[in-house]
Formats: sequence, structure tokens, C-alpha cells
Amino acid sequence: MNTPINKDIIDNAIRDYGIQDFAKATIREVKAIAAFAEEKTGTEFIKMEMGIPGLPAAEVGVKAQIKALEEGIAHSYPDIQGYPELKRQASRFVKAFINVDIAPEGCVPVCGSMQGTFASFLTCSQADKKKDTVLFIDPGFPVQKMQLQVQGVKYITFDVYDFRGDKLAPKLESYLSKGNICAIVYSNPNNPAWICLNEEELACIGALANKYDAIVMEDLAYFAMDFRQDLSVPFHPPYQPTVARYTDNYILLISGSKAFSYAGERIGVTCIGDKLFHRHFPDLSERYEGLPFGLVFSTRMLYALSSGTSHSAQFAMAEMMRAACDGEYNFRNEVMVYGERAKKLKEIFLRHGFHVVYDTDIDRPIADGFYFTIGYPGMDSGTLAHELMYYGVSAICLITTGSHQEGLRVCTSFIEDHQYPILDERMKLFHQNNPT
Repeated sequence: MNTPINKDIIDNAIRDYGIQDFAKATIREVKAIAAFAEEKTGTEFIKMEMGIPGLPAAEVGVKAQIKALEEGIAHSYPDIQGYPELKRQASRFVKAFINVDIAPEGCVPVCGSMQGTFASFLTCSQADKKKDTVLFIDPGFPVQKMQLQVQGVKYITFDVYDFRGDKLAPKLESYLSKGNICAIVYSNPNNPAWICLNEEELACIGALANKYDAIVMEDLAYFAMDFRQDLSVPFHPPYQPTVARYTDNYILLISGSKAFSYAGERIGVTCIGDKLFHRHFPDLSERYEGLPFGLVFSTRMLYALSSGTSHSAQFAMAEMMRAACDGEYNFRNEVMVYGERAKKLKEIFLRHGFHVVYDTDIDRPIADGFYFTIGYPGMDSGTLAHELMYYGVSAICLITTGSHQEGLRVCTSFIEDHQYPILDERMKLFHQNNPT
């Protein structure tokens, strides 16, 4: 069978990496094999496995960071609570684009949302000794589960595929009613499925968080990137959907990586609701000298992890948020290209026999954005991912994200204009070689 990449090159590389089940291959392993095959054959790979921004960093942030460095900020440790102006602008940003009031003190800079989730997991899992388990509404970001593995914290998951709408509350309650869940975690928009939980679903999550006293960790890495509506006008609806309208037990994780393409500087803000920030948990008070939740998060967890967040990057984040709030910088316009790429890619895959796995938000098609999911009739995830490597296309399997569906995650970030006809030709050949 004729394929763009010699099958032996791929098969030998997978064997040499010691990968026994390609369905469980990590992002880094898939990337490494694609890079090896590309170098070995000289054939360009269409790389869809890595969720890395493919756009220039926001210029307004770069200029502010350079200015801060030139003025000597690098010699000073940042305050563990964060640069005051960033805290103020983060509070404004949440009000402007989510329409939720969070005091600046609860907006704590972190080394990207990755550190924010790590510190949040530490704090949530120690808040109540009886609640020792984290619940994931999957699919989701695999590294968050690795963080819990590193911490030795238990977690459970379920695939939300069959539990949208009014089916979500009974499913959640079946876990929460056991009394051992300290935190509920999900991303919105979702990595990898790009589904977006709606207000009714978020309301049910908030109500159950109240009923069972669980903390909701809402990962907003892809902030306002549901391109079906314009969420970019500050202080004007529509706003980014959030659970924060329905419970006081919430932590919002806002990243600079995707919305501002500022991934390299590892900057984000963890926004803890006012009541949760000041809440005293007996087990935290006993362990940390009577401190409330928010100060345990910052002065214990973050301080132990990194003694603060890059000082100059905080100046960048503050200026990006200020410019967005003041209407000087429309970050949504900068990243809408991801949606345009997704639309073109989906059209190619669908034309050649593929289908979108997570295809709807209950009653309407999912948005075109940073990610989407594909499947192929008669092929399980591992087989499909392996076969596509023969055609110079790399992607990760949904099983690695906690999904129970057969298919792959496609990331649009590195797609270049000249690759669409290449992909079209290769998927035409794939379909011919694998008729449905």
C-alpha cells in the first residue's frame, strides 16, 4: 500500500521508543516520532499534536515587559501576592469580560495556569481531611491528573459525552453524594473537545458545589474563544460563561498563554472568589497557623513552589489586561485565526470519510477553535493515530484526555496555509486505502 511515509520508519520508531500501545502515547512521544520521521524522510509532517500557541505574543505585553526590565525590575523579588497593578487589572478583567466581582486581593499571579492548578489542588485537597478526591469532568488536560499523581492525591473522572444538559446533574451528584470530593475540575471551552458548557449546566455545577461544599476549579485557558459569539467587548454582554454566577466556592484559572499568545513567559492569574478567599477551613487553620484559604494558597503553597511569579511578566500581563479592559486591544481578533483554521481542517477531514467525535453542544454544532476531535469508521484511536503517521499527520488519542470515545484530538495552532492542499491530498489517499 502506497503511503507518503515508509511504514517501517514509523513502526521502528514506535518500537524504539518502547511504546506498546500507541493509543496511550503521550504528546511528547508523538511529537518526537513525527520529528524523527520528518528528518529521516524529508517529508513535511502536518503536526496537530501539540497545544502550543502558533501566533506572535501580544505586542502590548512585550513592550510593557521590556520597559519593566529596562527600568531594573529584574533585580527585585515580586511580592508573593503579586504586582499590585496586575491584581487590580485582573479584577477589572474579570468584571469586564465575565461580569463577576472579585477583589484584587483574590487575583494572584502564577507561573501559568499549570502552577495555578498545582497550588489549587494542594490547597483544596488539604482543606477538609474527609474530602480527599478530585473529580474531573472529562475529557480534559492530561497533565492536571499527573499533577495529582505527583501530589499523591486521589481523583476520579467521567466522560461528559453522554451527560450533557439535564443528564449532567444526576451524574455529578452520584459522585458528590459520597462526601469525599474536594474539587470539581473542567475547562470551558474544553481541551480537547472544544465543547462549551452552557449556563444551565454551569448553574447545576454551582448548585451541587453549594450542596456538597465542593470547590469548583474552572480552567479558562481558552478565554472567550467560543467564536460563535463575540465575548470581547469589555463591560458589555455577552460575557464569558462561568460557574462563578452560581456558587461562592470557585477558583478561576486565567492564562496568558492562549488568549494573549504569551505562553513562553509562564504567566497567568488564579482568581479566588471573595468568600472562598477569606474562608477558614478547620484543617487548613490547624496546619497553617489559622490562615484563610486564599492566604494558604499564596503565602504557603505558591511561596513554597516558586517564591512568586516572574516580575517582568507580571507587568506584561497587567498591561495586556488593562489594554483589553480599556478597549485598546482586542485579544479575540488576534486569535480568531484558530477558528478559521479549524473550519478548513474539518471540511477536509469530513470530505474524506472522517467525522467529528464531540460534534455538538447539546443542540448546536461546536464552535471552530483551537481544538476539535476526529474519528474514522472502523478504527479505534490507537489504530487511527498510528495509520495517520504513515500519511505524515500527527495527533494524540482521546483516551489520554480521559475520553471514552474512539478518536483523536486535532490542534490547529501550527497549521500553515500551504498545508491545506497537502492534507487534502493525503487524506484523499488515506480514504482510498481505507474505504468505509
